[in-house]
Amino acid sequence: MPSSSTYAVFLATAIVLLLVPGPAVLYVVTRSIEMGRSGGIASVAGITTGTVAYVVLATAGLSSLILASTAAFDAVKYVGAAYLFVLGVRRLLGRGLEPPDQEAVPRTHRRAYTQGVFVNLTNPKTIVFVFAFLPQFVDPNTQHAWIQVLALGLSFALLGFLSDSMWALAAGTVADRLRGSTGIARVQRWVGGSVLVGLGVLAAVWTPSRTR
Repeated sequence: MPSSSTYAVFLATAIVLLLVPGPAVLYVVTRSIEMGRSGGIASVAGITTGTVAYVVLATAGLSSLILASTAAFDAVKYVGAAYLFVLGVRRLLGRGLEPPDQEAVPRTHRRAYTQGVFVNLTNPKTIVFVFAFLPQFVDPNTQHAWIQVLALGLSFALLGFLSDSMWALAAGTVADRLRGSTGIARVQRWVGGSVLVGLGVLAAVWTPSRTR
């Protein structure tokens, strides 16, 4: 396990990072407005699953596989950017929206979860934090450095889940109050679609140096 002082600094750094809304937070907020609190939490679970997947890879010693290859990193980034852009365009065109009288909670929540996994797996911010920033808090001279990577990574995933859940609950609560109004469908379509398109563009032009 990392020392208490190192762990405290890591937690403080992670909290500061999580307080700055990024692609994952904006995705969660969009889904919460569209689907309510439960849909928002489903998307949070997907985001967290994506984080844990990268933590597992980092723990297994594969952190250099992506960051050592500029082509691999760019491929992940642009696939994620394109995915977000397509989601936004579909939303603006009115596709992928559930009819007002259709109750498809299990299918809709599963879709929100799956999209959340994909969004965070292709989130450059998450990739760089887990693979490049997190190892800076690991003591390479210890016998089992992988335990430190795992502990730090899971701590970051837990903090992310709690932080994103607060965003989901807040956005979902506001959406529930507006759901009976005639303008909520228009807000879901144009605001949600615009946010997703914006995220796609942001992910495409994002570079690690700009986030530090």
